[in-house]
Amino acid sequence: MSVKMRLARHGRKRYAFYHIVVANSRAPRDGRYIERIGSYNPNTNPATIDLDFDKAYDWLEKGAQPTDTVRAILSYKGVLYKKHLAGGVKKGALTQEEAERKLDAWMNEKEGKILAKKNMLSSQADKDRRKMLEAEAKVNEERAAALAAKASALAAEAAAAKAQPQEEAPAENAENVEEGGEA
Repeated sequence: MSVKMRLARHGRKRYAFYHIVVANSRAPRDGRYIERIGSYNPNTNPATIDLDFDKAYDWLEKGAQPTDTVRAILSYKGVLYKKHLAGGVKKGALTQEEAERKLDAWMNEKEGKILAKKNMLSSQADKDRRKMLEAEAKVNEERAAALAAKASALAAEAAAAKAQPQEEAPAENAENVEEGGEA
């Protein structure tokens, strides 16, 4: 029986997330599996990967073959690097302490990169949000200025209209008086 580490699809249409499972290679993709060792959600930025590091390493040592995507995930999380260092320890190229120190240094560097990316994305989102708010405030100011100009123009027209009939009204009354006097 050949054992594979692969992804099992879950989630809704166009919004999939995956379980990382160890399964018989002849079992269906979303069917029966031996053990679930993690999850992978590509819908977030950066992708969310929850992996049981020790179980994944143990299955690799037992000979489970990862698929291409799972191999990339294991590489990203450092499981393959740990296996590589363990091979060096077995050959006598380095000691167990050196291997652990190298793995810890690599993990700290990787966590720093991930944290930097998250911070960069959140700061970029804040900048975009501020930029949108400034643009919206500018549009609102332009609308307020246009409404104020329109209101002042209407007020000026109303004042002119009130002033104009009052000036014409005495002349009309005088004409009406003259006409009334003749009749």
